[in-house]
Amino acid sequence: MRNFFNFVKATAKSVKAKVCGFAARVRSRFRMRTAQTRLLLATNRAENFVDSGVKILIAVVIGALLLGGLYALFGETIMPTVTQKVKDMFDFNG
Repeated sequence: MRNFFNFVKATAKSVKAKVCGFAARVRSRFRMRTAQTRLLLATNRAENFVDSGVKILIAVVIGALLLGGLYALFGETIMPTVTQKVKDMFDFNG
């Protein structure tokens, strides 16, 4: 009977140690998550709306300039020569 009580006592101590260890791990993880959350909420790394708007506006203006330049290049330089070459191909009297 004495061995049985010693076994129960040892098992109870073992379970208590495991539970206390688990509780300590949970407590430390909770503190770490709380600290990370506070740090994340304290930082102001966000980009301003004005900065984003200016970037979009610059991209649109540059895109319009490139498109206008290509349209002018194709309209005045490339297309007349292509048109002339196509007419020459169809007027060929081989």
